[in-house]
Amino acid sequence: MERVARIAAHVNAGAASTSPVVLSPCSSESPIVSTLKGKIAALAKEKSALKASLLKKGDTKIQDITVEMAINGGRSIKSMVTETSDLDAMTGIAYRGKSLYECNKELPKAPGGEAALPEAAFWLLLTGEVPTEAECKAFTGELHSRSDIPANVMTTIDSLPLDTHPMTQLAVAMLALQKDSKFAKAYNEGMKKGQYWEYALEDALDLVGKIPVVAAKIYRRTFKDGKMLPYDKDTDLAANYAKMLGVSNDEKFKEVTRLYLMLHADHEGGNVSAHTTHLVGSALSDPYYSWAAGLCGLAGPLHGLANQECLGWLLEVQQELKGQTPTKELLTSYAEKTLASGKVIPGFGHAVLRNTDPRYMLEREFALKNCKDDPLFQLVDACYQAIPPVLEKGGKVKNPFPNVDAHSGQLMYFYGLTEQNYYTVVFAVSRAIGCVSQLVWSRAIGLPIERPKSIPLDTLAKAAAK
Repeated sequence: MERVARIAAHVNAGAASTSPVVLSPCSSESPIVSTLKGKIAALAKEKSALKASLLKKGDTKIQDITVEMAINGGRSIKSMVTETSDLDAMTGIAYRGKSLYECNKELPKAPGGEAALPEAAFWLLLTGEVPTEAECKAFTGELHSRSDIPANVMTTIDSLPLDTHPMTQLAVAMLALQKDSKFAKAYNEGMKKGQYWEYALEDALDLVGKIPVVAAKIYRRTFKDGKMLPYDKDTDLAANYAKMLGVSNDEKFKEVTRLYLMLHADHEGGNVSAHTTHLVGSALSDPYYSWAAGLCGLAGPLHGLANQECLGWLLEVQQELKGQTPTKELLTSYAEKTLASGKVIPGFGHAVLRNTDPRYMLEREFALKNCKDDPLFQLVDACYQAIPPVLEKGGKVKNPFPNVDAHSGQLMYFYGLTEQNYYTVVFAVSRAIGCVSQLVWSRAIGLPIERPKSIPLDTLAKAAAK
């Protein structure tokens, strides 16, 4: 009966009140986690009060819903809350109000590096603050301390056929890790509602600490000799992940991995993987269950699998050019023929953005500085110059500009990560940061179970007729 009562209280919480923010540190808790929890608790108190005041104005309208919005996947309907990031059609994603350019400039970096550290972005998403160098170093160490993978999880991964898609392996591994969920254990023991966010945070830290190791395991067994490379706790999260993959000893591969993981970490709450994670988490499923579901959405070709498809298209174009130097003129002609044949050009356009993706531009800056003579980058560069005018001339697309998927594959390929089926796993290592941060904040401000109302087409038709 107690558990039923707690579930009922959670269901009604979003419409009635805000839950108290409880902070109950464990005796064995590290100083950096105590600091992290203190910052989240203070901000959550402020945000929970704001939510409560807004609910008093619950009938205030913020948007009219159109028939197109209802039919086309709920696009642009403002119907959920995400604290960690926001996506603007013209300026792109912002982490806690900071553009990606600002994040890359202001967040702590590895010694001698220029790309912001992904764990620094994780701290920013969780707390709303740029971490100090000391906080970031301690936070990196904390995530390293949570990286051990139970033997049963490794055995589960090894039991899968080697031709199982890497994303399937990753989703299975997340479910195998769920056995040790601290949120699930505490919930079953009757934790107070105000503690939900603390245990969601514990799982979030564990998950982000473990997923690079699991991802490296999947890569090594699927594409290499199966032997795991040493874990390096003396370096940052991304550099260690790059080393465990074992594809390049180039320090720039570590740097591009840092950049990639930072840029892809969060993308507000409406994209498929984030929305799925939020939806499953709203039922009080723990972060492992929730992110495993999100991974299944990320694996779709219209979402995370797109970077794999973009690289495949670039390699096909490169082969068809038969050694010709890619120029704007040559790619203009190629793009026109591609569209005339009824085919699409992957990597251009975006569901929300109406300008060139800042993530693309930051990767382009890296490429111009580090691999501008790469033939594949020269093709990417020619596409950047040629394709938007061709799409714009056609008049059928709202955004003719490239998104991040049009570039990220080239950078991975250049440094030796050539297995395209693995690309979405790298994306997943990054996006886990944002999705679990969103889960922590959904619990911190007491968001209720998500349950939108659907209607049949004939009802929609009657409404449209009026």
